[in-house]
Amino acid sequence: MSTSFAYLIRTDSPIGRLELTSDGEAITSLSIERDGHLPLEEHPERSAPVLDEAARQLNDYFEGTRKDFDLPVRLEGTEFQRSVWEALERLEFGQYTSYGELGAEIGRPGSGRAIGGAVGANPIPIIVGCHRVLSSNGRITGYSGGEGIPTKLWLLTHEGIMLAA
Repeated sequence: MSTSFAYLIRTDSPIGRLELTSDGEAITSLSIERDGHLPLEEHPERSAPVLDEAARQLNDYFEGTRKDFDLPVRLEGTEFQRSVWEALERLEFGQYTSYGELGAEIGRPGSGRAIGGAVGANPIPIIVGCHRVLSSNGRITGYSGGEGIPTKLWLLTHEGIMLAA
């Protein structure tokens, strides 16, 4: 993760502490605690209104009273990555897709591995719901946030998404 950010806050959640960054206008990253650590933990918090609102909306999501986020996000990546992330933003609470379906949606059928890489590189998980992408048979194949698959499983279960055993 880049350490160029203007604002930073941390908030607790059922899946571990969350660390959010902003440029003052939009959310630029969200990290989920892994093994008790966050990527920018050596930096002091410096809040901004957009971060306070993001923390409030995330809390509502975890409490089950919010199903969509109304936050400005700034997704910086390659054109291909941004096309994948924009498709993820269209997935609603409780909906899921497969890597293949995502590839077809953005006009890149057969590029499952590249889609997986872009999904894994999503800088704003949860808000941009990369946890909603499963293999074509409905199985969890991985998750780069928090503690990995257990974190993804918690998020999917929270949204009522049933999985293949």
